[in-house]
Formats: sequence, structure tokens, C-alpha cells
Amino acid sequence: MDRNPDLIRYNIFQPFDKLCAFTTTKSTLPIERVRYSNMPENKAKLAEVLDLKTNQMVYPDQTHSSCVAAIQEVPDAVISETDALVTNQAELCLCVQTADCVPVLLFDPEAKVIAAIHAGWRGTVGGIIEKAISKMTNYGASAKNIVAAIGPSISPEIYEVGDEVVAAARKSIPNAETTLHKNGTGKFHFNLWEANRQLLLRSGVQAQNIEVFGACSFTEAEKYYSARREGVDTGRMVSGIMIL
Repeated sequence: MDRNPDLIRYNIFQPFDKLCAFTTTKSTLPIERVRYSNMPENKAKLAEVLDLKTNQMVYPDQTHSSCVAAIQEVPDAVISETDALVTNQAELCLCVQTADCVPVLLFDPEAKVIAAIHAGWRGTVGGIIEKAISKMTNYGASAKNIVAAIGPSISPEIYEVGDEVVAAARKSIPNAETTLHKNGTGKFHFNLWEANRQLLLRSGVQAQNIEVFGACSFTEAEKYYSARREGVDTGRMVSGIMIL
């Protein structure tokens, strides 16, 4: 996998040689949204780029929920209505797809437990970060040992939201006002990166163990897909994490 220069790597994970973590870009592979109707073809394309076997890659059927599934083997059936995956099994690549929402990748190097999370605003305020960490603790993980990467997504400068999101953020996010700001027209913008960082901190993850990649999927049109810019049926970035 390291042979592909178009994969995003995260500095926070570099010390761990028995871990693979990445996010694809448009240059990695022009990939359609991985739906279950086109799953075999698109999984095969991406697996080839990543030098993996297709049956090593596990995707949930994302629905902007806060549901988390623990995975012990490649499932035979669709992992329905699920937006985060957790495992302690080596050679299973947990994958989530994003095109403005936040991919969050977690690793406990002591317990050897990983998680891949798709966190849009609904999942973020719905506690998907905390639920994923709770699932990880079932395998012996400890929040204080977890290393986290918050990947590319729509930036706070672009992400204008309505009253529903503002109210949910104020109710659910620690230090919520640090994640909200008004623009010149009086509309609020929501900082998904900071919201998820705050939730990681509240869960017990140490500040120095969190990397915020800080790239905007909306403004960097040559590199990233954006549902807000291009429409919901645009392509997707895939973020994955695997214990080697």
C-alpha cells in the first residue's frame, strides 16, 4: 500500500508498523459511491489499488446513523444502517465512505483494536464517537491509549447549517460554542472537525493522540469528492484501517 503516493496517510499512525490506515483521493482511483448494486466491481478496483484481497475489505451500509457494529469476520450479509465498524481481528480492513462527512479512524496499540467511523452531523451529535469507543473497550481497549485521525471533510468555513444542527450541537457537543460561528449574513457554520475532537476528548482520548488532517473536501475540488458541491450521487473517498 505504501507504494501508492495518492493515498492520504496520517502522521499520528506512522509509529505503528503493524497498522495500515489511509484515505483515498480522486487521484487514487476515480471511484463511484460504493453501493451494494456496484459493490463487487468497486471493491475489486480499490482492493487492487491497495494491494488487498477484495474479501479483506468490510463496508457498512451507511445511513447517517449512530450505529456501530463489531466485526469478527467478513460478513455474509449487508451490515445495514451502520456507520462505524470495530474489530480486533488482523487483516480485516474496516472502511467508511465520505464526501463531506468526517472519517474518523481509531487505534488502540496496546489492545490492538481499531475502528472506522463515518461522522456526519447526525452521527456526530448522536454520539457515534463515544459508541465506537465503548465497543472498542469490549475488546480491552482504553480511551487513554487510543490514537485518532480526523480525516478530510467539509470545512467550518464552508459548512453552513440550519437551526436544527445548531440546537443539536449545543445539546450534544462539549464546548459547543467553539464549534459554531456566524457568518456575515447571520447564518451559523458548524466545525465538524472540532466537534469530533471535543467528543474524543470527552471520551478520554488524550489531546496529543488526536490528529486533525484539516483538508476541505468542498474547496479542494481536484482532490476530493463533495456531496454539497457535486450532488449526493458523486463519488466517495474511502477511509480504511487494518491491523497487519
